[in-house]
Amino acid sequence: QVQLVESGGGLVQAGGSLRLSCAASKTLFSINYMGWYRQAPGKQRELVATIIASGSTNYADSVKGRFTISRDNAKNTVYLQMNSLKPEDTGVYYCKAYSIPREYWGQGTQVTVSS
Repeated sequence: QVQLVESGGGLVQAGGSLRLSCAASKTLFSINYMGWYRQAPGKQRELVATIIASGSTNYADSVKGRFTISRDNAKNTVYLQMNSLKPEDTGVYYCKAYSIPREYWGQGTQVTVSS
């Protein structure tokens, strides 16, 4: 069982930055994969960025060059640094962990980017 707690969301103007945090209840070394997803109003949840146990990362095309996913193994925490934010980045951001054979989700944190 893995509990995930997100934080760091808020309201920011276009061009601004936010850093989201996802604290896991167990060591990241026991989790195969962690990722950030987002869901805008009226839209399906979409992948934003992932990081696997080896540290390799992957990003949605829409955020490449602006967002950075990273992990702090000592704190069991994964971060999403979001720069140059755009209004279309608005949504609820969810943290996901996959620890074979189950997946776990956090409760989500709202990010609102005003134009």
